[in-house]
Amino acid sequence: MAYEINDPRLQYLTRYGGTWAPFVATSASGSFVEDADGRKVLDFTSGQMSSILGHGHPEIVETVSAAVRDLDHLFSGMVSEPLLAAGEALGTLVPGLDRVLLLTTGAESNEAAIRMAKLVTGGWEVAGFAQSWHGMTGAAAGATYSAGRRGYGPAPVGSAAIFAPNAYRPRFTDADGNLDWQTELADGFDLLDRQTADGRAAFIAEPILSSGGILELPDGYLAALRAACHRRGMLLIIDEAQTGVGRTGSMFAFQRDDIVPDIVTLSKTLGAGLPVAAVLTTAEIEERAHERGYLFYTTHVSDPLAASVAAKVIEIVVRDRLADRATAAGARLRSALAELQTRHECIGDIRGRGLLLGMEIVADRESKQPAPEVGDAITRRCMELGLSMNVVSLPGAGGVFRIAPPLTVSDAEIDLGAEIIDRAIADVTG
Repeated sequence: MAYEINDPRLQYLTRYGGTWAPFVATSASGSFVEDADGRKVLDFTSGQMSSILGHGHPEIVETVSAAVRDLDHLFSGMVSEPLLAAGEALGTLVPGLDRVLLLTTGAESNEAAIRMAKLVTGGWEVAGFAQSWHGMTGAAAGATYSAGRRGYGPAPVGSAAIFAPNAYRPRFTDADGNLDWQTELADGFDLLDRQTADGRAAFIAEPILSSGGILELPDGYLAALRAACHRRGMLLIIDEAQTGVGRTGSMFAFQRDDIVPDIVTLSKTLGAGLPVAAVLTTAEIEERAHERGYLFYTTHVSDPLAASVAAKVIEIVVRDRLADRATAAGARLRSALAELQTRHECIGDIRGRGLLLGMEIVADRESKQPAPEVGDAITRRCMELGLSMNVVSLPGAGGVFRIAPPLTVSDAEIDLGAEIIDRAIADVTG
């Protein structure tokens, strides 16, 4: 049965990218979203890759209800008890990153981070990856290269990009045909060096490029990237919007590489589906920014409602050891996808970490010929069968499914999702 939205009120909505899913949600609980007819859909994207505690987590509901009742919003220059609690919760997670700016959206946190880096370094040049997504506002959009660049005029002065390494489709290989990320990184910075006007400020990077097709930076890459930045007087900003707060098996994805970035931005997962974001940095950088007059006032900066949510999310993730759960659940999901790969020729690659996995769809594995239309068809069939999946279609690559269930997902729900994917692929490919 094919589903579509027949509600005439749809005509009043501005379209902002892609097409509407054939589903009108009325409620959600745990790992499922439900419509008015009682049809349930398993949410394998955690909403917008955000609801790491599932939908309607009782402690988050209680926290929000209390915050709205007691202290929801203040003048941006006022300090609240929830803000102090959130600052302590976030500022004690990683030694060295103990200064916290609390905001509401991911693009906003990246704007604040880039603005801070420019002020502290005195530069204006910001580099990123050619497959990146950091937001749709100003400087964040200038550092976003996976989509949304055509038709909006020139990017901010100093915007530049290098390719992120892709082990499945490597641009540089060693003698054995494997990805040579060291040479690729050196080549990328050689390109940046040739373009610079001596205004270097920062490099902004996702540890796993989600909208870029779930490209995981190789082990050791972030350490080499940080060193390359520091040799040039640049700050390294790590955007953990989708990878942070336990999703990849550690509190932050960058911790695998045993480094401490100069600035870290959080959003999505920090609010567990609610609009909460943060910028974490060092005492030294914060002091230098303050001395130079750092300004980032917004209507909702330091809001007690967002602070209450952030503190509670961190409490739950740490208390319930949900990073460990992401590791175990991710291994189960990856094993199930690997089993599907043995039976479906269109599954070219499976990659990612913890509960942020990618499954690339191709015409055949030998040629790796892109087949985005097959990915789109599988997406539609999954929704018809009761599974919400998101496929990223990029030039030169097949459709890549982003699979990111809540960290609270059960083993039975993982198995159900894999069964639906199996059936959907079989139905589409015959």
